[in-house]
Amino acid sequence: QVQLVESGGGLVQAGDSLRLSCAASGRTSSMYAMGWFRQAPGKEREFVAAISWSGDVTYYADSVKGRFTISRDNAKNTMYLQMSSLESEDMAVYYCAARQSRTGWNPWAHNEYDYWGQGTPVTVFS
Repeated sequence: QVQLVESGGGLVQAGDSLRLSCAASGRTSSMYAMGWFRQAPGKEREFVAAISWSGDVTYYADSVKGRFTISRDNAKNTMYLQMSSLESEDMAVYYCAARQSRTGWNPWAHNEYDYWGQGTPVTVFS
């Protein structure tokens, strides 16, 4: 089992930056890839970004490309999401997710991930 705990969410003004963290514990050696998803009120959960275990492969949703950066520190079992130029459309609960399998990974699909955190809210005001 892997436990994921997000932190770093909060209330920010449009245009500001924020960094989310996702700390993993438990059988972290079994993790292959990790990702960030978000869910706004009344909307479905959507893909934000994902990163391979080595960190050399990353994926981004078009809506955040160029503004968000995903990274991970395996020594600390922690993944990050650096968000800049935040917009009101970015307001959502952000979830981190981890995947065990090393084959057939579709990073954009939420059902490709085995473990989820409880989420951290990001509120953006103008």
